[in-house]
Parts: sequence; structure tokens; C-alpha cells
Amino acid sequence: MRSRSVLAFVVPVVLVAGLSACTTSVAGTPTNGDSVVNENPGEAGGVDPSFVHNTDGGEIDQLAATVITDVKEYWTETFPSTFDEEWEDLKGGYYSVDTADDDAKPPPCARRASDVEGNAFYCPTEDVIAWDRAALLPVLKEKFGEAAVMFVLAHEMGHAVQRRTGLSVERQQREPEKYPTILIEAQADCYAGAFVRWVSDGNAKHLKISKDRLDTAMEALVMFRDPVGTEQSDQDAHGDAFDRVSAFQDGYDKGLDLCKEMSVDNRTFTQRGFLSADDAERGGNLPFDDLLTTITPDLETYYKALVTAKGKTWATPSVKTSDASPECARTDQGPIAYCAESREIDVATGDELPQLHVEIGDFATGTILASRFSMAALASLEKPLEGEDAQRALLCVTGSYTGMLLTRQQGFSLSPGDLDEAIQVLLRYDYPGRDAGGKAVPTGFDRVSIFRTGVLQGVDACKV
Repeated sequence: MRSRSVLAFVVPVVLVAGLSACTTSVAGTPTNGDSVVNENPGEAGGVDPSFVHNTDGGEIDQLAATVITDVKEYWTETFPSTFDEEWEDLKGGYYSVDTADDDAKPPPCARRASDVEGNAFYCPTEDVIAWDRAALLPVLKEKFGEAAVMFVLAHEMGHAVQRRTGLSVERQQREPEKYPTILIEAQADCYAGAFVRWVSDGNAKHLKISKDRLDTAMEALVMFRDPVGTEQSDQDAHGDAFDRVSAFQDGYDKGLDLCKEMSVDNRTFTQRGFLSADDAERGGNLPFDDLLTTITPDLETYYKALVTAKGKTWATPSVKTSDASPECARTDQGPIAYCAESREIDVATGDELPQLHVEIGDFATGTILASRFSMAALASLEKPLEGEDAQRALLCVTGSYTGMLLTRQQGFSLSPGDLDEAIQVLLRYDYPGRDAGGKAVPTGFDRVSIFRTGVLQGVDACKV
């Protein structure tokens, strides 16, 4: 395995995320344009951006100002109870930069306006947050929706929180092993998740977001991952998609107490480099047919051991491929189906599955196929194959198989990027979670969260 995603609509972006910078790309599909701004009287229903330096007063800066206003209110409310100190607003303020204008004024910490192109950053020396209103925020809004702008600016404010709690650049440089960049970025993602939960719970004055709106916006977080193959020890490492989504979800689900206590001792990071020259040469991707023939016997071995360890007999399913859609299942399970009556897994090798394999990566295919083996395991364990418990078990047990692969150092194991591919297929599609009745956990956010439980805690956490 070991793969790299191939995505359309790529726009180069450099994101300067607070204490250090990263290079990434923004990709996605157009959203339905739903606003995260509450409908208030007045122009655009948002906040007057006049407090933002160099603003043009336009739609993008109104959105940014609205987000910043509610983020400030969140930290004004929660900072004292969390850190026993009053919140202090940024001394240097907030800057909007028109990178399309050669004569535009640069913000602090930049020599030219063009230096900020595609950027959003917190500068600790000047205590400012700045963003590109021409080539970053509009692209995020178009491809992922307004919630993506909320995510990015909340993340940057997370770096301002770190500075106020004593995590300075100097301290990070003195103790790099204790405060690696990947931890700094994860904590900022966690703080952003805690803020978004506050908004989702209806506490924000100007913003709103429902849980089912998080999926598309989380794809923006996926896109701000490190290049595939980056070692987590790299001084500029920010985390792979699995790590970044995990940190955001932990903040959303568990709150600030977890975020503030994050450390290298209690945080698991999955990012790693390529394990061989051959793997790096092919970008971690196995061709579609090779993936099927390689992963199938490994799945059989894992699930047989899982079932027999619980005192049951493993009924090995036959795996059949066909250009047509799966015909053995009475309901639509997607391009791969488990048929309980015949103990058969049907793999549709027509257009959709190979296309997912190319567009997302080989472990998108692997995740869906593993989920059908998970259903075969539930059948062997005499567990229900339909209903909410079955849907959650499918995702969790599939995660447990993935976590086992993560611990392998040789042979058939995960490549850098494979976990990111699992996250993407879980966000975009419900196939891995479809039960025998064709129904699944409805939101990508929850599918990812349940899958993560299996990856990080193993099959015992799946309650099967």
C-alpha cells in the first residue's frame, strides 16, 4: 500500500500556521454555499470588519471578522476557567491582505504583501493574525464552505492561546523534543475543535454550524496535512490528515481540558516516512488488482484470529470480482458487498471502485474491503448485521485492522498516506459503514470518530 492521493481542482497554498510554516494544497468540490453566519439585521448578517487593518470591507473580510469576533468571545469566556487568567486580545491586531494588489501594504512579519499569498498565520513576535483575502479564504469558502474559514482562523487563534499560556518560540527552540512542531499544531487543531463545538452547541452570537455540516469543512483540514512521506520528527511537521482530524475531533468531543494537557507523552502520532525505496518510488500506491490480491489473504488471517480468539469459528468468505454491481446482496452496500447467505464478498471492479482507488488512493479500496470482512466477522460472531450497533461495529472493527497494520514495520503494512485515504473515504462516502440493510452512520464526522476508536484502542474497544 503506502499511497498518495490524486485530487482535482488543486490550488497551490502555503499556510503559515503560527509558530512555523507548512506547504500544502487546497482541493475540493464546490459547496452548496450554506452560510455559517446567523441571520442578523444589517448588512450581510455579519460583523463590521472595520477593526481589521487594511480591510476592503468586502464579503470575505466580513466573514473573517465575524469568525474572529466569536473566537475572541469564546476565549474571553473560557480562558479564565481553563487557565486561571483573563484573556487578553491580540496586541498587534488583525490584518487582511490583498495579495492580488502589487501595491498593497504588507502586514507585520512580512516584507511584501505577496509574501502572504495563500497564507493565514499567527505571528508571535508581533501578536497578530493575518490572512490572504484574495487567494486563500475565497478558495476555502468556494471548495469547502464558510466553515473551513472558521476552522483556519480558529486554529490561528489557537496559536495565540499557546503564547498566552507560556509556549513561546524561544521555549520551543530550547526544548524541541518536548514541544515538537507536530504537537504545537495538534494542540491548535484541538483548540479549534473545542471552539467549533461551542458554536455547534448554539453559544456563539454570530456563527452557527450543525454537525452534519462539518464533513465538507473537515476535508479542508485533511488538505492541510503534510506531504506524504514527511517524518513526524521533521522540524516543520504539522501532522498527517489522521493526526490533524484526530486532534480537531478530540477538541470537539472532549474539550479544552484535554487540549491543554496534550504532550508528547500522552499523544499518539501516526505520521511516518516511507519504509523502502520501492514504496517511495510508487508513492505508496499499489495498482488496483495488486491491492486486491495482496490485501485479501491478510484480511483473512486477521479476521480469523479475531473470531477464534472470541471462541467462535471463522467462516471464510469467498471473494469474487465482477464488472457488474454486486448481485448477491438484497440491499445496496456499495461497490463491495458481503452476502451472509452465501458467505461471499462481491467486489464490483467496474467504474466506481477503480476511480476511487485512483482519486483517493489504494487504502480507500482497502478500507471498504476490510469493512466487508468486518461484516463477515460479525456474522461468525453471531452478532446482528443490521442496525446502529452493527454500523458502529463495522467501522470500529475495520479501524482495529487498520491499527494493526500501523504497528507493522515490515511486510504488508500501511504506507504514509494510507490513513489519510481512509479518512477521506469515510468523510466522503458511507460505504465502509453500510450494514446488511444498506444503512450507515449518517455523518462522516461520526464515521471517522468510530473508526479512530478501533485504530487507536483496538478491537476490545469495539464491544463485539
